[in-house]
Amino acid sequence: MYVVTGGAGFIGSNLLAMMEARGIGPLALIDRCDSPHKQRNIAKRTLAANVAPEQCLAFLDENAGKIQGLFHLGAISSTTERDLELLEEVNVRLSRALWTWCARESVPFIYASSAATYGAGDEGFDDDNTLAALSRLKPLNPYGASKHAFDLWVAQQPPDAHPPRWAGLKFFNVYGPNEFHKGSQASLVPQVYPAAAKGEAYTLFRSHNPLYADGEQKRDFVFVEDCCEVMLWLMSEARTSHIFNLGTGLARTFLDLAGAVYRAAGHQPNITFRDTPQDIRAQYQYFTEARMTRLRTAGYTKPFTALEDGVAITVERYLSQADPYR
Repeated sequence: MYVVTGGAGFIGSNLLAMMEARGIGPLALIDRCDSPHKQRNIAKRTLAANVAPEQCLAFLDENAGKIQGLFHLGAISSTTERDLELLEEVNVRLSRALWTWCARESVPFIYASSAATYGAGDEGFDDDNTLAALSRLKPLNPYGASKHAFDLWVAQQPPDAHPPRWAGLKFFNVYGPNEFHKGSQASLVPQVYPAAAKGEAYTLFRSHNPLYADGEQKRDFVFVEDCCEVMLWLMSEARTSHIFNLGTGLARTFLDLAGAVYRAAGHQPNITFRDTPQDIRAQYQYFTEARMTRLRTAGYTKPFTALEDGVAITVERYLSQADPYR
């Protein structure tokens, strides 16, 4: 049995879909399926168990000996969350408990970190796992700080306290199907699509940095299918345990992304701009780009999907369909 925490969420539900399609299982989901969108994210899946988060550790104990791997993708993932105790409980303490359980039971463990740990990128985007290198990073928001806190804890664990195989993944800007439950925290693809489908204008944030023109802010946008491929490779084939970056290694502009959505919807881009809200302006990242050398050196060889191709798949197979869920 493979367990996926956050399995009704964006990346988790895509991972479950890919595993089911490849005959990997049985599959157990741990999540709070508290919205119609999250329920529809997993409606097509056949699951061995659907467990509420508060029953997570009890479920693992009851099934010790049956679990072949644990993907820990569940988290408070909002970059605007300000409840520090909630972030500590869900993103740090629970992650520690799951790591410890996997180490004790000799179960491989893959967990979600975040590119938000890099903050403004002043130290670059190098996935150096040494405690000294990690300690120099300065996340810009409490969410990033909570993910960074767990990475730091992992870096301090002695080898005899590790799961038999493990990896942390610093996800960059992931996009793809099954994002509706995220609302304003979803990638720009589902946010732009309704306007793009009608050829109407969509409004991006204006730049408040003289080094970047409006819409030229850059992110490393990575297709969720690629993220799932990497996770399955890490679980089954990798021989190196590490906290890896997971992006494409190529930053693209928000204008590139929005334009790809319009063109996939059959229209020319129609973009306007508004000021970035004051409450997030100081924490806004103008550039992210994953350094992917370590994942490649570890042996991962598959190419990453080009932005235009990933957006076209998302629009044509999902967003434009009567049933847009995977």
